[in-house]
Amino acid sequence: MQLSGPIATAFPKARNSRQAQVSWGSKIITVGGDAPVRIQSMTNTDTADVIGTAIQVKELALAGSEMVRLTVNTPEAAMAVAPIREQLDRMGIEVPLIGDFHYNGHRLLTDHPDCAQALSKYRINPGNVGKGDKRDRQFGQMIEVAMRWNKPVRIGVNWGSLDQELLASLMDENSQRATPWDAKPVMYEALITSALESAQRAVDMGMNANQIILSCKVSGVQDLIAVYRELARRCDYPLHLGLTEAGMGSKGVVASATALSILLQEGIGDTIRVSLTPQPGESRTQEVVIAADILQALELRSFVPSVTACPGCGRTTSTTFQELTKQIEDFLRAQMPVWRDKYPGVEKLKVAVMGCIVNGPGESKHADIGISLPGTGEAPAAPVFIDGEKRMTLRGEAIATEFQAIVENYIEKRFGNADAVEVV
Repeated sequence: MQLSGPIATAFPKARNSRQAQVSWGSKIITVGGDAPVRIQSMTNTDTADVIGTAIQVKELALAGSEMVRLTVNTPEAAMAVAPIREQLDRMGIEVPLIGDFHYNGHRLLTDHPDCAQALSKYRINPGNVGKGDKRDRQFGQMIEVAMRWNKPVRIGVNWGSLDQELLASLMDENSQRATPWDAKPVMYEALITSALESAQRAVDMGMNANQIILSCKVSGVQDLIAVYRELARRCDYPLHLGLTEAGMGSKGVVASATALSILLQEGIGDTIRVSLTPQPGESRTQEVVIAADILQALELRSFVPSVTACPGCGRTTSTTFQELTKQIEDFLRAQMPVWRDKYPGVEKLKVAVMGCIVNGPGESKHADIGISLPGTGEAPAAPVFIDGEKRMTLRGEAIATEFQAIVENYIEKRFGNADAVEVV
């Protein structure tokens, strides 16, 4: 057999969009262009509950959300935004806050300047800013406030609240074609047209185009892919990606990962949100974890050390490798809020926890640090590989504890200061 030539690495295409900035205090988040794809999330607390909302924002930020969106739907919610911001600042959480406005945003932003100032970005839905002659006037009021306080905006179109007048107009236009389109492509066009025309209206009012981010969110995977491919072709604004309602559990995770990965691989998308319906008792932070996992799987960003583990088979009847894998993953994830500053680069660490001799040694050698636990019928020994070389063998009942200590020691030595202890 002869090699015909090197196989190209299938990294995502480079993105081609403007850059916007979302900031608060010393925290400046660049969106678009060659900036990293950013993770966004949204609270599900009553925004009028200052303490409860601030606590959830902190949890989302510590989990890795770089921007957090709040519902601002009532005067009480608007009045709570500045106190929420102050509470977060006291806790040392500088994550930018985004105000999510529907129907009455023009009044809330105008009547509550403290809210307008405390937010770092406004989300405007052109489908529900008003009807008839009120639409342009009320949309304009929100843009004027954004310009007054120098805030970027996301013009976020949603097919569940699409501008019905625009849709009806495009349907009428479609009916006059010699060969009319099906209804779905007309809806796609309505979504894209609403976003682009609204953005142009904001620019015509004097808003800097570099302060505009667009989204056209739908619930279907194929619909999202089709809409964003066309939207990206027709503009160079930064784009926010996400299924508007991904669903619960594995359905929501799979749908979001499928749609976002295809688009991100094509260089489409500058911020993402995984809109999971939390399962009963599940933390809101799960949507942030999934978003980070998508970006890390695509090798677009690194957030937490990765753990390679086998699925198990008849050779791995012991649950030890499963328990150790979970223990190590939980430990690494829990330490990251501290380690990000203490051990720069640790998020790129690769750990392997394998369950038998078949692939165990090989995967462990590919990782920075790995262990191959004994499978059924194998000698009760667990070789540990560090930087591709076998360094020791663990035996006995304390393998899990000893391996975690070895991982900690390795991290301190490789990513810590010069006084760290040597890896054995």
